[in-house]
Amino acid sequence: MKKLLTATALLMATTSFASAEGELQLYNWGDYTNPELLAKFEKETGIKVTVTDYDSNDTALAKIEAGGAGFDLVVPSANYVPIYRDKGLIQELDLSKLPHHSNIAPEWMDVAYDPGRAYTVPWQWGTTGMAVNQTAYSGDINTSAIFLDPPPELVGKVNVTPEMNDVLALATMYVGGQPCSEDPEVMKKVRDVLIAAKPKWLSMDYGMTEKMSNNDVMASLYWNGAIFRARLANPDVKYGYPKEGYPLWMDNVALLSDATNVEEAYKFLDFIMLPENAALISAFARYANGISGSEEFMPADMKDAPEIVVPEEFKAAGHFLPTCTGKGQEYITAIWTELQK
Repeated sequence: MKKLLTATALLMATTSFASAEGELQLYNWGDYTNPELLAKFEKETGIKVTVTDYDSNDTALAKIEAGGAGFDLVVPSANYVPIYRDKGLIQELDLSKLPHHSNIAPEWMDVAYDPGRAYTVPWQWGTTGMAVNQTAYSGDINTSAIFLDPPPELVGKVNVTPEMNDVLALATMYVGGQPCSEDPEVMKKVRDVLIAAKPKWLSMDYGMTEKMSNNDVMASLYWNGAIFRARLANPDVKYGYPKEGYPLWMDNVALLSDATNVEEAYKFLDFIMLPENAALISAFARYANGISGSEEFMPADMKDAPEIVVPEEFKAAGHFLPTCTGKGQEYITAIWTELQK
């Protein structure tokens, strides 16, 4: 009987191991992963990728911190990478398993949030700005006043994406401060302008590609690639770069410390650093990526799209957000909590 149990246990263990092979669990932003990319990866490697969506950096971080989620890869924004690293939630990459690591564009290789790309590889990058339907408003759209002091034409028609760091950073720059400010006077101005603006908003929601395309929302604080997609469906939608200051961001793929499908994860990470595959990522979500040589594989309409190519006059207003800590984090969390009431 003991021999039978041992044999059975061995068989079960072998079967369990076999069923885990050829799988990968990717935890990514919603509507952000090209099905064509996944089909190509599965065809070339035999590895099936299951994607689970999230809607914000905070949602993803909380889920990973809780443990036991079963994900292998996650896609945090730049200012969240140090948080994941410092909490031990992601592991340093073995670059010997990533022969295409050198395809990362030089400007995206030695980034402040991940020097030498020791923990992450690029996914996509872009800006957070203002989308406006010009049938409703034909004035200046290159300003955060669209959501912080809406013109009469847009009162009750503005959406604000519920991404705390973007909203607080834009509001802080609008009042003349810097993101993560620890100056109580500056942060009081930020709080006051947001609380005064909220009654003039329609919603705090995601899904603006469809809602802007369908004329359900006339203006929104949102991300450039999603608004590019909205404009392709509805030419009245335009994207503005707030002259007071706006966030630049890059989303990055990281290997979780408790990943179970590690070898499969490395194959995927290396796969997305091939220029033609990075272009597939961009072609779907309509954001730029950080891989050299991918431009030649990109859709032609991305090469001069106003949502992708930042106008020269607004380039200096774009800033990568720092990782807020200490008093700065306390202020934005308190303001955000009040804003949600």
